[in-house]
Amino acid sequence: MNHLSDTDQLANRYHAMRHGQSKANEAGVIVSRIETDRDGDWGLSELGRRQAQETAGRCGLPADTVICSSDFARARQTAEIVRARLSAPEVTLSEELRERCFGDLEGTPAANYARVWQADNAGAGGQAGSGIESADAVLDRATALVAGLERRYAGRDVLLVSHGDTLQILQAGFQRMEASAHRRLPHLDTAQIRELRLSDRPSGERPAAVQAPLF
Repeated sequence: MNHLSDTDQLANRYHAMRHGQSKANEAGVIVSRIETDRDGDWGLSELGRRQAQETAGRCGLPADTVICSSDFARARQTAEIVRARLSAPEVTLSEELRERCFGDLEGTPAANYARVWQADNAGAGGQAGSGIESADAVLDRATALVAGLERRYAGRDVLLVSHGDTLQILQAGFQRMEASAHRRLPHLDTAQIRELRLSDRPSGERPAAVQAPLF
């Protein structure tokens, strides 16, 4: 479910930020379960920390930015770097922003992401293997978070620090696209921030261009 489908105008300004390069990125393996993350050292690489610091220094977001982050180490560490640079309020950890679960592909080479994306494009619900979270399920949880933030705040900048697939699918929600079509949108590089704007196009029309990165 897209919890933004009946929303005509947003009360806040939303920005998506992908975490900096992680040790999983560096190793080329899939780490998508919170248990795996907590049991190992899968936070930011040294390059990832530098990326987050550089992004934080030039993002232009105000000090009262509301920062919500996945509770995976790589996202949480990225969010804390930005929070410290902005002198922003405490980061809120949100399970809704967790990485998409890749099921039995956990711990396998990152090249296997392509299998899931192919299944998404084919309308197979992401089922390229056992236990893979569907794109629709990610859309449901991510847009539910935004809907909740809309009820809590008004006139604020909100930074959502998360993961590649989760943010791809959230972008699709803002564009009122099917979740399975998320790979048609430009991806976020590590530590990149992109403003999210709600499309006013009716469902079924071509999506509006994704807003350009902040830098």
